[in-house]
Amino acid sequence: MTAIPAHRPERMFAGYVFDLDGTLYLGDVLLPGAAGALEAIRAHGSRVAFLSNKPLDAPATYAAKLTSLGIPARPHEVVTSTDALLRYLRANAAGATILPIAEPLVIQLLQGAGFETVDLDRPEDADLVVVSWDRTFDYDKLVAAFRAVRAGARLVATNPDPFCPTPDGDLPDCGALLAAIEASTGATAEAIVGKPSQHMAETLLERISLSPSETILVGDRISTDVRMAHEAGMASALVLTGATRRSALTDAPYAPDYVLDGVAEILPADRLKEVS
Repeated sequence: MTAIPAHRPERMFAGYVFDLDGTLYLGDVLLPGAAGALEAIRAHGSRVAFLSNKPLDAPATYAAKLTSLGIPARPHEVVTSTDALLRYLRANAAGATILPIAEPLVIQLLQGAGFETVDLDRPEDADLVVVSWDRTFDYDKLVAAFRAVRAGARLVATNPDPFCPTPDGDLPDCGALLAAIEASTGATAEAIVGKPSQHMAETLLERISLSPSETILVGDRISTDVRMAHEAGMASALVLTGATRRSALTDAPYAPDYVLDGVAEILPADRLKEVS
């Protein structure tokens, strides 16, 4: 029988990692208690990082949004799936020529990191195909990826999410695009570097410079946030303000250490009173 998770932590941690949408804010609205909780955590001297699988915005953009909502943040505190991607490619594909199935930001990041990229009309020249969330994905891009992989190119993706919730409704995400490429080629991506992968966990822990045992990850998804924390050896807190309802805990493959009705409950009870 799965143990019932504690309602909130009884102690402070040296490091706090927060998922963004559904955890600290919903769309452009800050969730109740988020700003006060972050202020108390920083005042305690704990380190803070923010985490997102979404590859459409640069860390500076996320930091600016958090700051505008009332949570001061700096770009280096934000880790996204593109950070994990570049770390993975530097270690495993140095010098590779890349066909990016991606939006301009990812292409710019690849080129800025020194990788040569090829256009859709030269798929056979690619050593590796990088698949990311791409809202301009079409049949021409599918054909280019298909031909590159059929010609021997390796396959890497930023994140496994099949869809992304938005204020205007869900949208197909990187996982859906990758599925089309894998289905048509018969190939399987050698790495999907975003949450919940070890690549994302290693990128995060390297950035925050703490051991997993000193760190807690706070997020709204069991399949990514809680799973990554569990596999990396971090504590996990599931907030019920985003994608997951309490009923999902019954048959969940990964049990969070803590279940919170809101992110303010990440603080021990004595400190929660300070920000109430």
